[in-house]
Amino acid sequence: GAAMAHGHGPGQCRCCGEAAAERGAAWGLYLRIDRQRLQCLNERREGSGASVFRAWEERGDRAQFVESDDDEELLFNIPFTGSVKLKGVIVMGEDDGTHPAEMRLFRNIPHMSFDDTAKEPEQTFSLSRDPLGELEYPTKIARFSNVYHLSIHFPKNFGAETTKIFYIGLKGEWAEAHRHEVTICNYEASANPADHKLEQITPQTHFIS
Repeated sequence: GAAMAHGHGPGQCRCCGEAAAERGAAWGLYLRIDRQRLQCLNERREGSGASVFRAWEERGDRAQFVESDDDEELLFNIPFTGSVKLKGVIVMGEDDGTHPAEMRLFRNIPHMSFDDTAKEPEQTFSLSRDPLGELEYPTKIARFSNVYHLSIHFPKNFGAETTKIFYIGLKGEWAEAHRHEVTICNYEASANPADHKLEQITPQTHFIS
């Protein structure tokens, strides 16, 4: 049918919607967070760290924020319900000294503590103050193509005693944790090249992103 004209599988077609809806959908990874296991270390109010992961359209809600407690550091441990390809991050704070000044991303190190942040991150960003949530920091996608757990460390801010964050946007693609690619790959590897059945398998490889 016409719905398949774009060549995407069901539910993957994003090219038809309005630009705003499309943008909002791109930032939908917050729906794929395992909220039961989400952690924010050094948050002043328990559970407030979880509130910054919400719909892109709701990023301007100033009532929901997280503030650090003992010093300016914040550390988020974000487990996903599947495998994520992380493409970009938005960090929104106040237009003052409480806005985080640096962001460090770690992948697939569950239950990180502040001691663990001495490790080399996958990527570090110098942040600009972004009170409207307009700045997108693109990740090195090759390093973040199979993320089941993301840790975000904010080591410092622009000079205030505590750090405040209103919204963190995560942009990317999500996939079920157990995908069928492994079976296809194994099947191909073990198939006899002279066997004509191989031709029937090959088209499936196009669905592997």
